Amino acid sequence: MKRVVVISLGGSLILSKEGPAFLLSLRNILKKNYRKNKFVIVCGGGSIARQYIEILKKEGKSEKEQSLAGIRATRMNAHLVMQVFGNDANNVLPMNMKQVKQNLGKNHVVICGSLRYAPRETSDSTSADLAHYLKAPLINITNVNGLFTADPKKSKKAKLIKSISWKNFAKLANRIHYKPGQHFVLDQHASILIKKYKIPTYITGSSTNNINKLLNNKKFTGTIIN
Repeated sequence: MKRVVVISLGGSLILSKEGPAFLLSLRNILKKNYRKNKFVIVCGGGSIARQYIEILKKEGKSEKEQSLAGIRATRMNAHLVMQVFGNDANNVLPMNMKQVKQNLGKNHVVICGSLRYAPRETSDSTSADLAHYLKAPLINITNVNGLFTADPKKSKKAKLIKSISWKNFAKLANRIHYKPGQHFVLDQHASILIKKYKIPTYITGSSTNNINKLLNNKKFTGTIIN
């Protein structure tokens, strides 16, 4: 029986300058691992979501309306990623966890955006929910190489945290005040879910060679949460 792996794919990577090359490389790396694995990719909203949210925030729209705009952006990104993966993936966007599981029966990869609105959640929470539902590990692929002591793009003193407990990660995540479109390696609710259900969770950057190492239980650059 094949292992299911849930991937939370940051919208910042999908929409980056390297996005086209990265997505093709990710497709090729996952394809090399189809023999032992099936994948669920949950797409984040990235800069498009944040731009939508900022416009609605300035217009005085509610947090729910802002979040719904972000969800639409995740789904638009998911459609793009589905096209990149072609026949290896689903061609209709699943809208709930049952549909994701059904699609896994006939596809190597199932791609989705956020599945539903819930207060104070992002696509990270969708990923954690799916990992629990499918009894799968969770890999968060983002635009930094893992969890750091500070923002590595702003501080030269930032150090990579190679391993952290579910409990301590949840404490760290929940120090941050939630806002729609927030930019942190995993959202607050996701941190609570992975702690509650003891979901093996990994945070890594965009190197697909590194992702391949992680999938094959080899030493990789990133953070393990366990």
